[in-house]
Amino acid sequence: MTNSIPLSILIVDDDITFAQMLKRALDRRGFISETAMDIASAENLMQKNNFTNAILDLKIAQESGLVLISRLREINQDVKIIMLTGYSSISTAVDAIKLGAINYFCKPIEVDDLLKAFDSTPAIETTLIPKSPPSLDRMEWEYIQKTLQDCNGNISAAARALGVHRRTLQRKLQKRPVRQ
Repeated sequence: MTNSIPLSILIVDDDITFAQMLKRALDRRGFISETAMDIASAENLMQKNNFTNAILDLKIAQESGLVLISRLREINQDVKIIMLTGYSSISTAVDAIKLGAINYFCKPIEVDDLLKAFDSTPAIETTLIPKSPPSLDRMEWEYIQKTLQDCNGNISAAARALGVHRRTLQRKLQKRPVRQ
C-alpha cells in the first residue's frame, strides 16, 4: 500500500457476495471500506463518511451506476471513482469517464489492479489500433447497448429503434457480452 492512496473506499454493488468479498480484501490490505447495495445507501454513506474513493457497479438493482457518479461528485468533488461491470460496452465506458469516473473495468478484476488504478494519475495515452477489428457479434452487442442507453433503458423503445421485436431484444440482452 502506497502513501498516495487515501484509505477510505466506498463499494456500491447489489451483488452482496461480491461486495463483501471486495470489502474483506480491502480491509486485509489496511483500507477503511463500506458497502452499499443501492444508490440511496451509497449517497447516505458518502455524506456521513466523505469517502475519497468509490468502486461502483454499472447495474445496481434496476438503476444505473452512472447516475451515482455525478451524485457522489456533488458530495465530494475530489472522489476518485472506478466503474465495474459484467456488461461492458464502449458507450457506457465513455459515459462513465465523461461523468467523472477515473477508470472502467470489466468484472472480474484483481483487487491490486483496482488499487493501482486509484493510485495512478490519468495520463493521455496514444490509442493503438487493434490488430484485428471487433467481431460482428461484438459490434452488434455494442450497438444494442448504445441504442438501449439512448432510449433510457426502455426495451420497447430500443426494440422499435433497432427494428426488432421486443422479445428478440430481451433474449439478446439476457446473453453475456461477446468478447472482443
